[in-house]
Amino acid sequence: MPIQLARSGLVRTALIGAAGLALAAGATAGAGASSTAHMAKPDYRRACAANYHVGAMSCMALIRTNVAQHAATYYHDAAPVGDGYGPSDLISAYNLPSESTVTKVAVVDAYNDPNAVSDVAAYRSAWGLPACNTSTGAGCLTVTNQHGQASPLPADAGSTGWATEESLDVDMVSAICPSCHIYLVESNQPTTGSLGVAVDNAVKTIGAKYVSNSYGGAQSKTGDPQYDKEFYNHPGDAIVASAGDSGYLVSYPAASPDVVSVGGTSLVKTGVGRGWTESVWGTPGNIGGEGTGSGCSKGEAKPSWQKHSGCSHRIDNDVAAVADPDTGVAIYDTYDQDGWLEVGGTSVASPIIASVYALANDLTSGSYPASYLYKHPSDLNDVTTGSNGTCNVHPFLCNGETGYDGPTGLGTPNGIFAFLPPGD
Repeated sequence: MPIQLARSGLVRTALIGAAGLALAAGATAGAGASSTAHMAKPDYRRACAANYHVGAMSCMALIRTNVAQHAATYYHDAAPVGDGYGPSDLISAYNLPSESTVTKVAVVDAYNDPNAVSDVAAYRSAWGLPACNTSTGAGCLTVTNQHGQASPLPADAGSTGWATEESLDVDMVSAICPSCHIYLVESNQPTTGSLGVAVDNAVKTIGAKYVSNSYGGAQSKTGDPQYDKEFYNHPGDAIVASAGDSGYLVSYPAASPDVVSVGGTSLVKTGVGRGWTESVWGTPGNIGGEGTGSGCSKGEAKPSWQKHSGCSHRIDNDVAAVADPDTGVAIYDTYDQDGWLEVGGTSVASPIIASVYALANDLTSGSYPASYLYKHPSDLNDVTTGSNGTCNVHPFLCNGETGYDGPTGLGTPNGIFAFLPPGD
């Protein structure tokens, strides 16, 4: 049944539907459960094709197909109307402060987007965000290859869809942390190895302490722990990863105990109380379909800060932010899209969360920033409703519940305090 969503004076109809493709071999919890009967056709599509093989990664951006795309001139170079939430909406929804410290935030993607710098400048200008300050780096975008170098850059993204993902990532960092210096680190290929090298160099070569990864693929019980060690294990840095968009399934690298695993919500403006309401993004009873990823990983070690029974391994997720395409965000992309468009997916949530860590800008050497959240649960918005699948034995793995649950972890940002080390 359609759910009526009011946003910025517009009434939207959110169709509860099944996403097109699942991440194969993604879940152990819930295995054997069947999907529900026929679902309505979704009103969005993947930006990138799904990959089913271990070691192959897909971007997580989802493009609204029932919201028209428009060139900047359509809005006279001003902020778009009707193309999704903008920076002020997200700042309001998550009670975030302004910050003038110039902090490095890296987003890791595959292939090159040759329009990335000009497109993010247009996004920032339309929303009234400060232009790039070349003296300090505040608000600037620097594009590098997977080795953290300015050249040679990878092959252009072409029709792969990765350029849309890159626009989404840099726009979300701009929205949440306008003073951050953004680094777009482009890998040669969408593989675990190539993207992993980019993550490693984002930290070691570029010096970014906040790194967002809006991609994922099938788990490997034997290979993932080695990938953790080689690429994602950076104590003292916030390495953040999208949980996936295929409902109650687990993807890698979100399954790594070394990263902050980020789930997704449906975010609706209400005008009362907090002013917003959130629920788990997904469809109850649906397996391998629509909604935020979550679940019990195949073989990754359970981090010490996760005390929940029902899974002896790493549980996804730790935290969440908006991801539902039907309550999506506006981004600007002229390389493989037509300008302004509305997008969703946990690709939105990951750079938001990485940027909130950057706003907090306080990491303890040798620590794992995911652990901070478990020390400050009351400083998050608890998401208690909604579902992304069927998990009858351990309902918390796929249903919104009071306190911790799989789809949204401990909740969504309510200021920056949950993202500070214990004692701060």
